[in-house]
Amino acid sequence: MRPELDPDIARFVTQMQAAWALHPPFATLPLAEARAIAEEVRRPWRTGGPVMVETTEHHVPVGGVGTLRVRVYDPGVACPAPALIYLHGGGFTLFSLDTHDRLMREYAAAGGFVVIGADYPLSPEARYPAALDAIVALVDWLGGEGAVIVGCDPARVAVDGDSAGANLALATALRLRDRGAPDRLQALLLNYGAFGARCSDEAEQRFGGPGSVLDRAEMEYYFDSYTGTEDRVLDDPYARPIIADLTGVPPCFLVIPDCDILSEQSHAIAKRMRVAGVEVLDVVYAGATHSFLEAMSIAELARRAIADGAAWLRTKIV
Repeated sequence: MRPELDPDIARFVTQMQAAWALHPPFATLPLAEARAIAEEVRRPWRTGGPVMVETTEHHVPVGGVGTLRVRVYDPGVACPAPALIYLHGGGFTLFSLDTHDRLMREYAAAGGFVVIGADYPLSPEARYPAALDAIVALVDWLGGEGAVIVGCDPARVAVDGDSAGANLALATALRLRDRGAPDRLQALLLNYGAFGARCSDEAEQRFGGPGSVLDRAEMEYYFDSYTGTEDRVLDDPYARPIIADLTGVPPCFLVIPDCDILSEQSHAIAKRMRVAGVEVLDVVYAGATHSFLEAMSIAELARRAIADGAAWLRTKIV
């Protein structure tokens, strides 16, 4: 049986579905048009919210892919400030700094740290590991000249992401650990993460299918767009963190909506983190769906989850 949605989250889902219904089916559209429509559908949910003292943009050198655009949200924190890198969701193929603008401002205001949004390269034009390479390069930049430019403390940096962004956040921590720099990040906040391409039959039956926020076919499309068909990627823990050795990753807070096809992946990650000796807090939000944080303007449940994550991050980097 499908759990009952929180009333405010149900309203969010209904309004999102109505907005999508004004356009042709996603699968029939050229990718550029689909991205433009996705931006438009999300537009109402990013307005309002906290006003920053300063918002700036910078271009970070990231080697082979040129530069990475980042947007820095400063709620008025003394330098050198603790910093949260935020990685937006969208199945590795959609969304932007703009779709997640309000969410990043909410975290900055609630947490009392600067938030650095990363406009990482999207797939399929820039397949794995291009986005991951760019984010690791961002962390390196913040450990050097970037700390001065942004005004952050390189010893107090965390990474947050939702859905595909949570995958990239955890993979970044794994990359840094494996190259001998596990202390570059102090914490991970992982919101309804997409840590692997496969979803169980039970998850699809309970939370996927017509009318769902996310289903199995979409997940497989997104991962195929991200990784392509190369066999080596199937067993690559940086592409699929759900199969990774999680020993030595930073403390982690997992935000888990209980009405989400991906919740089983977060539960599995939490269990494996505990076995690996990682400090982990996993909180289930009853009546919440995938992407529910974007309902912050109408849903107390979303606001509470944002506040929970920000408060936990304060204990790690502020």
